[in-house]
Amino acid sequence: MATAPLTRLELLAPARDADIGIEAVNHGADAVYIGGPGFGARDKAGNPIEDIARLVTHAHRYNARIFVTLNTILRDDELEGARQLAWQLYEAGVDALIVQDMGLLELDLPPIQLHASTQTDIRTPEKARFLQDVGFSQMVLARELDLQQIRAIKAEVQQAHLEFFVHGALCVAYSGQCFISHAHTGRSANRGSCSQECRLPYTVTDAAGRVIAHDKHVLSLKDNDQSANLEALIDAGIRSFKIEGRYKDMATVKNVTAHYRTLLDAILDRRPELARTSHGRCRFTFTPEPEQAFNRGGTDYFVNGRKIDIGAFDTPKHAGMPLGEVKRVGAAEFDLDTGDATRVVNNGDALTWWDRQGELQGVPVNVATPLGGTLWRIEPNLSKGQAFSDLKDLFPGTAVSRNRDMAWERLLAKPSSERRIALDVTLAQVQGGFELSLKDETGTKAAVRLPHAHEPARDAKQAEAQLKEHLAKLGDTIFEARRVRLAMREPLFLPVSKLNALRREAVAALEAARTAAFERLPRDRAVEPPVPYPDDTLTYLANVYNTQAAAFYARHGVKVIGAAYESHEELGEVPLMITKHCVRWSLSLCPKQAKGVTGVQGTVRAEPLTLKHGDDTLTLRFDCKPCEMHVVGALRKNVLKQLNSQMKAEPLTFYRTRPTA
Repeated sequence: MATAPLTRLELLAPARDADIGIEAVNHGADAVYIGGPGFGARDKAGNPIEDIARLVTHAHRYNARIFVTLNTILRDDELEGARQLAWQLYEAGVDALIVQDMGLLELDLPPIQLHASTQTDIRTPEKARFLQDVGFSQMVLARELDLQQIRAIKAEVQQAHLEFFVHGALCVAYSGQCFISHAHTGRSANRGSCSQECRLPYTVTDAAGRVIAHDKHVLSLKDNDQSANLEALIDAGIRSFKIEGRYKDMATVKNVTAHYRTLLDAILDRRPELARTSHGRCRFTFTPEPEQAFNRGGTDYFVNGRKIDIGAFDTPKHAGMPLGEVKRVGAAEFDLDTGDATRVVNNGDALTWWDRQGELQGVPVNVATPLGGTLWRIEPNLSKGQAFSDLKDLFPGTAVSRNRDMAWERLLAKPSSERRIALDVTLAQVQGGFELSLKDETGTKAAVRLPHAHEPARDAKQAEAQLKEHLAKLGDTIFEARRVRLAMREPLFLPVSKLNALRREAVAALEAARTAAFERLPRDRAVEPPVPYPDDTLTYLANVYNTQAAAFYARHGVKVIGAAYESHEELGEVPLMITKHCVRWSLSLCPKQAKGVTGVQGTVRAEPLTLKHGDDTLTLRFDCKPCEMHVVGALRKNVLKQLNSQMKAEPLTFYRTRPTA
């Protein structure tokens, strides 16, 4: 009976630069996504082709893959540069491009695999099936989906791999459906330059002008953490597990990648029908602790249904991990009781606490002096012009947390992982010499021969032990010996220098064989004739910013194609953000929450709310059937004037109304 093929899972880690990408691979990533020299949705995380090629070389040794983000919307005058970049990345060995703009599919691209960016807003089986049928091999689903919705998409999408964010910062809007940054600052999230207006404090008022929440970060969410849901996501059809964070530092990427590698490996070890997409296993010099990295608290968002506690309304900052309690406050220092003799405070740590108004305060440690037991004297590192008395609401009894642990950072600044591919090593006695054969965990083989006289060993046991010991010494290679076998007709002696040279030659031959066996990911062909898009009308929400994108949708049956918001054809009030997060629900003001409550049912209605920050006013409107919130506003006049003066290309003219036959 034929054996069922293995289901292969991919841990996909972010990289701000090539060095971080290399460490992501070393800490267990099956694939890494990184920005190229341009056109990426994180405009401050670009990298030259040469660095990406260096990362590709390292990753491919482990059969790990490199995906490059080419996922902004493009002007007509940028399309040729994007096309040339795609070819340069292909020639550098990149495995896939992550794409938002459908105009790229109309160009002469290299035969490189295409992945649909989160910016393409994939929420339905119909949208996912369409993207598969036009040639996308992998697609990252909307973060807002629950397990049932993921299963429905998987039932419709059999060929393309489904990808899902499992960790990191959450955009409050459906990705690709947020225009607040562009409207208020001129910086477009779809062009890689989000100003994160969602992390600002807002005052919320109801239709009668009553203040419901004052200066709260009501659009700011906790961070995504699917640690407890990995197996459920696997069973729902997810095959690629994506960590957010192309702006994250190396310590964070090491830590979080190692965390998910450990969790996934535990599942793989229990379920033989599952396997990694890359090769080798990792050994870490630390125990991964994701909570040590910058985070706003964890949520599994909507995977298991709507939750009331998904917001980080008090602060968008990292409050840190509990450290202790203030015992005494002096003139220029304070004493801290950690409550645990093993908990060390370090010079350079950063401490935080909540003041009486619920605002997060903080200060770095200049000098931390142990006082014995669990007590520490803290001399803060005050900023220029700051006095100790300026530290707000730091009193005896105040709970203190730590959001930067210098000991932890020093630990992760060192080499902290080894990734090794398992080998079976066999030294055989052959006519006129010896043959050393290596077979790795994938079955790839290499063998080399050494002409040498067969000298009988004086001490059989010692000779055998010495041969096995030196054959297993794979040092700083990417391999480790799983089994070492001697195929000898009699105990023989071989000088260590000869044996070491033979081993090095065999390892080089195996690396060459692995390189020769490496296969590029195939580009999936689009279905012909072109499949129809699920809708025949597109508004500005489709982010169509160039004539090639318009031509793509027209070729797939769309009759009316609106211009992207960045084209400035929508100058009045429109939804600047569409989100599954509901401020009414989070503030316990949703009509569905009042259902069945005596004396309340029927009195709570989903009337609009108003958000205000400085001079900006936004209206919250609630679409209760799909359970969504629209944040409505308009492009600032000063921003429009500034952008129009900067535009290098004329905005496109699209149909505003359905054309007549």
